[in-house]
Amino acid sequence: MSENLNIRSMEYNDLDAVLDLEQKCFDIPWTRGMFEDELFNPNAIYFVAEDRGKVCGYAGMWKIIDEGHVTNLAVHPDHRGKGFGKKLIQSLISYSKENGINAITLEVRVSNIAAISLYESFGFARAGIRRQYYADNNEDALIMWLYLN
Repeated sequence: MSENLNIRSMEYNDLDAVLDLEQKCFDIPWTRGMFEDELFNPNAIYFVAEDRGKVCGYAGMWKIIDEGHVTNLAVHPDHRGKGFGKKLIQSLISYSKENGINAITLEVRVSNIAAISLYESFGFARAGIRRQYYADNNEDALIMWLYLN
C-alpha cells in the first residue's frame, strides 16, 4: 500500500476525478447530477482515496436509521490490488461504528470475485441474490451483510 494514501470525505471539487473513475470502472456510470445529489444528501457519506494528491478511488454509503447501504466502491484500474479498496471499506466501517450504524449491506455482481473476497475479509456474509439486478447485462447481484454488534 502506498504510504501516500489519504482517505478523506468527498468534496464537490472531487467530482471531475470521481466521474472519470466512474467511466473507467462501470458500464453504466453515475452522472454528475447523481453525485451532486449525494453530496447534499444528509444521509449519505462518501470518501475518496488519494495517492499523492490524486483521487484514485471512492466509496459511498447511505445511513438508513441504524443501517448502512453501500452505494458505490470504485478504485482506478491502475491502483487495484494496492489496498485502496480495503482502506475505503475500513473507513465506511469506522464511520458506521462512530455513528450508530449496526449493520451494513451491499450488492455486488456475482462475477466480481475480487470484490466478494474483499467484503468477506471484513466479515460480510452472503445473504441472498437479487436476480437480474444489473441493467447492462441482467447479471445477478449477491446481497451481503456485515453486522457490527
